[in-house]
Amino acid sequence: MNPEENVAAAFVRDPVPPDGSRELQPDRHRGPSDSRSGNPRPVLILAGPDRGAVSGVSTHLEILWHSGLAQRFTLVHFQVGREGRTETPGQRVIRQLLSPFLLAILILRHDAGLVHLNTSLNRGAYWRDLAYLLIAKICGARVIYQVHGGALPQSFFSGSRLLTAFLRASLSWPDVVVVLAQAELDAYRSFSPGLRLRRIANGIDVGTYGAIRRSGAATDAGLTLLYLGRLAREKGIYEILEAVRLAHVRGQRLHLLIAGEGSESGGVRRRIKELGLAPMVTILGPVFGPEKMELLRSADVFVLPSHGEGLPYALLEAMAAGLPAIATRVGAIPDVMTDGTHGYLVPCRDPAAIASAIRLLADSGRRARMGEACRARIRAAFSVNRVIADFGSLYDELCTPLSRGAGSAKSPRQS
Repeated sequence: MNPEENVAAAFVRDPVPPDGSRELQPDRHRGPSDSRSGNPRPVLILAGPDRGAVSGVSTHLEILWHSGLAQRFTLVHFQVGREGRTETPGQRVIRQLLSPFLLAILILRHDAGLVHLNTSLNRGAYWRDLAYLLIAKICGARVIYQVHGGALPQSFFSGSRLLTAFLRASLSWPDVVVVLAQAELDAYRSFSPGLRLRRIANGIDVGTYGAIRRSGAATDAGLTLLYLGRLAREKGIYEILEAVRLAHVRGQRLHLLIAGEGSESGGVRRRIKELGLAPMVTILGPVFGPEKMELLRSADVFVLPSHGEGLPYALLEAMAAGLPAIATRVGAIPDVMTDGTHGYLVPCRDPAAIASAIRLLADSGRRARMGEACRARIRAAFSVNRVIADFGSLYDELCTPLSRGAGSAKSPRQS
């Protein structure tokens, strides 16, 4: 297979049949019939990173892919971005050039009426995904433009009135813009009052994580802190290391578990050595399945002092497992956590504030109370069933009428 064919084959994941399996279905303009009504199921393209990559957006796609939505829609995955790929520089260039056209072929081949484009408001993703948005609209599909964090629109092109005006215009092209946080919803409304908006927060399998139980007592090594995510500067990983050093200097016994990998893996290891933290920090690499569940069971406190976020799945999972959290007031985190109830919200880039929160959470009784409040919070508002219901309702709105030539569906309700 030549490089162009390799690149093309890597973009599309076969439509998912009702049982969620990955068998290839026959080529068709419509999806298979809904067994309950006999009517063809609308075809929905989920555009986003590789579903097996280690990222929040990949987790989001997996939740949608394996949900009951496959009973009502024929789901097709179209991969965008570099996550989960192994490619040469030449293949990357070919992929970037061909990708929008391959999306057009996919839309026309399946007569897809809806494209759910998962993006974020950063420079690379915005310009890349603008091409997919335009192609989808040219092909007659409706578009859900879901923003998974990044900058707020007011500051995205700060300093350029022309580019800010272009951003405002381009955000009106999708049929609906979906955001994760109330603060984002307010910001987008202020930026462009006529924008079609919907807020749909992330959710998790509450039952699985809620079943985790712990003793609540710190071990002989002291308090166990857990960081679960990419090793990236913007995740606040260096501030965590400095906070551990400060807590240690103040006489507190603790151990930090770092589960993940990323662009700063080497830098984090060097910084641990420079600060003399090797005896109290363990880097585990990426963890999944039972290993991750055991980490959540054995930890005492979850730490995520990010500089910017959407709505991190790791935070939802940790809170559902009963871990109080130390986090920052970014993205949708303030929608999930109340300072002093579910843990502590600290300023960005402030190791001293993290160290102070660690000291407060050394109290096992306080941790137990906050842990139970965390479980209740996630159970009440951030279940995967709510996410599936919200997106199912939105998909239904945008897929009526099915025929692209029959006129536009009514605008989605604002929320």
